[in-house]
Amino acid sequence: MKKIITLIALFVVVISSAQTQFEQGMTKAFGLWKEGKNSEASAMFERIASAEKTSYLPNYYVALVNTTAAFSEKDKTKIDLLLTKAQDALDVEFIKDQNNAELYAMQALIYTAWVVADPMTNGMKYSAKVMEAYAKGKAIDPNNPRIVFGEADYQIGGAKWSGVDTKPLCAQVDKAIELFATFKPETPFSPKWGLERALETQKNCKK
Repeated sequence: MKKIITLIALFVVVISSAQTQFEQGMTKAFGLWKEGKNSEASAMFERIASAEKTSYLPNYYVALVNTTAAFSEKDKTKIDLLLTKAQDALDVEFIKDQNNAELYAMQALIYTAWVVADPMTNGMKYSAKVMEAYAKGKAIDPNNPRIVFGEADYQIGGAKWSGVDTKPLCAQVDKAIELFATFKPETPFSPKWGLERALETQKNCKK
């Protein structure tokens, strides 16, 4: 009996220590990202992803760090490398789970970054894919604020060329902001980004 209790105690210690390592690693990676050390943060998330196979979050953040970096990058070769890394990390999680709305929001963001990098070449190629990713995410979770906002924001961005009426889209931005207020992330590290950008878009809607 003592042996069993000892084994259980050891097992609990191993689990709690693994969780602590995961939490410490994620906190450190977020710290690096906040400091603007994108490549270091990405590498840290990659290391966590290789050790922690059950959580989608490390690979999700590899994708997010590299995609957000691509939006402010001018060198097309670097953009290609960043977005390829982002897509590779996301693909790993899609193989495991196709029923996670956050992954589709991330996928749409990667496609959007391709469009922004070269609208003339990539606009036709990726626009439908952006909308398809948001539609799939919305089918899973219609109240995910990143899905609701991202879909509206992408269409608002294209409205100057398509001539689409932005009033209903701006109403969706308002809805997304309400959803951000009530959205409860599953864990301390779950996605919660997007509100600042939504508020900025809301301001532009009112101009």
